[in-house]
Amino acid sequence: MTARTPEEHAGPPESEQQMTVLFRPGNPLSLSEPPIPEFSPGTRLLPAASVHAEGARPLPVDIEVFDDVSIALRDGTTLCADVYRPAGAGPVPAILLYTIYSKRGGYWNTNVNATRFGVPAEQLSGLQPFEALDPAEWCQHGYALVVVDARGTGHSGGDFRFLGSTTAEDVADVVEWTAAQTWCTSKVGMAGNSYLAMAQWAGAAERPPHLAAIAPWEGTTDVFRDILMRGGIPDLAFHDADIVGHLYGKGRFEDLTGTLLSTPHEGAYWADKRPELESIEVPAYVVASWTNSLHTRSTLRAYERLGSEEKWLRIHNTHEWVDIADPDRLTDLRRFFDRYLKNEPNGWESTPRVRYSILEFEDRDLVDIPALSYPPVDATATPLHLDANSGSLVRGLPTENGTVGYDTADPTAVARFVWPVDMECMLLGPLNLHLRVETSGGDDLDLFASVHVTDADGTVRYHVPYPARQAAVAALASDGRLTASDVYLGPNGRIRASRRALDPRRSTSLAPYLAHDRDEPVSPHEPVDLEIGLWPTGIHLRPGQRLVLEIAGRPGGPLPPSPTVTGLPAPELPTRNTGRHTIHTGPHAGSALLVPLVAVR
Repeated sequence: MTARTPEEHAGPPESEQQMTVLFRPGNPLSLSEPPIPEFSPGTRLLPAASVHAEGARPLPVDIEVFDDVSIALRDGTTLCADVYRPAGAGPVPAILLYTIYSKRGGYWNTNVNATRFGVPAEQLSGLQPFEALDPAEWCQHGYALVVVDARGTGHSGGDFRFLGSTTAEDVADVVEWTAAQTWCTSKVGMAGNSYLAMAQWAGAAERPPHLAAIAPWEGTTDVFRDILMRGGIPDLAFHDADIVGHLYGKGRFEDLTGTLLSTPHEGAYWADKRPELESIEVPAYVVASWTNSLHTRSTLRAYERLGSEEKWLRIHNTHEWVDIADPDRLTDLRRFFDRYLKNEPNGWESTPRVRYSILEFEDRDLVDIPALSYPPVDATATPLHLDANSGSLVRGLPTENGTVGYDTADPTAVARFVWPVDMECMLLGPLNLHLRVETSGGDDLDLFASVHVTDADGTVRYHVPYPARQAAVAALASDGRLTASDVYLGPNGRIRASRRALDPRRSTSLAPYLAHDRDEPVSPHEPVDLEIGLWPTGIHLRPGQRLVLEIAGRPGGPLPPSPTVTGLPAPELPTRNTGRHTIHTGPHAGSALLVPLVAVR
């Protein structure tokens, strides 16, 4: 592993001036496979009907491309952008796509193309950057797309910073540069998935004057709580290997995980990574799903906290890469942008403020269910009490105390509790597992909880987020090769006992919010009470099914863990477990799974 050295960021924003920022050597452009195109400023004309990828959609209009445009930031750093605009058009509104994955060419655009996940090749032009909009679609409808390599990535200058004040100010500067161009009407929006959505939260919170609307499509707003330190357990492999391992640039990279190891508690550094969502007042088209293992919780919390009075939420039933390429969803997004970037009186305001989906494990999903707000339904926090004596989840409080445990050294060990579903109902929102537990050794313990659904005979039910892969998933299941990345089984959560302290201002009965401001060691054989927040879900349950809760000392569930994006086996997550975990149930323990139960009548 590369040695890490602390250095002060040159010319930091005011909010960063008291912070020490760690950097690591970046991945040079020469390592990208396939290569990122050489820096070559110029103008190209892509004629209508030309084809730019095998089987791709022919361009519907002539597109003028400005390659490798230089954008100067307030601190003197220069970013690199590609601009796509309808050729021969006058000034048009612009949509900014701020990416770390290379605006053109390179690893992500080639190897993680949406067509590999079931999106028909003929729906896309091949010009679309990873997790972003397609220039062909948007130039056809009178928009320019500005695709920018983030600071320190691609041919952009400076050192790569992962969100925070620097990213917020960079995005704001690019918005204002875009608005000032002669080919732009001065109206600028933003769009994109994942990091491209995270950059939107950051930039919009900076409130650049010419940012007119945003469309964050599944983007984390708390990378500390929801990716790197879920439940207080450091989980660094995804960020280091799957993301940063495939980013390329000319500068150094901010060492987010090195900082986590040296600064594992709440403080100025991690607060700076969270945007002030209440200060975002521009219209927002927010997209989430129940199935995303990175973004679901943050995106839904962000929608609730947004300061904008003009905000809409859609919770879909597929995967972000599929959803953002769906023609019907793009038409919906275009109506939003037409309203706020072109000022067209198209009736967008009558769109339901919330549209959500319910996942069916036996039938077709319910989608686009209208609601006035999120949470979409006032779900009752219903306790399903753990009963160790019967291995059940029961409605009434058990009358007898009981314990169940497992040896943490056994990778197959698990405590399992089952609720035979006795009514047609939905789980709609976050879940919370209150647990009284002890360890036989050490001063800490790590717990992982997951929920899934089975038939009465124990057959595991699942949801396939990629509709075009139904047959492939069925084949994997029949061959015993199905993994957790192929399907959605249900919500999960985790906690490190020493991080059990809650922030009472932000915690609710269904959604505990860990303070992360201190460590509280445990003592062997002394039970402690833990609140394990499981991520929000929306699933339909039917009588005869079984809701299964599994608790273990490692990430679990009925399927093998997801491999890395390169196909390597999932790395083992280090824990602080030793000895045996014992779960206490009964009238005095209070161990219960609180579920957001909605009866179906």
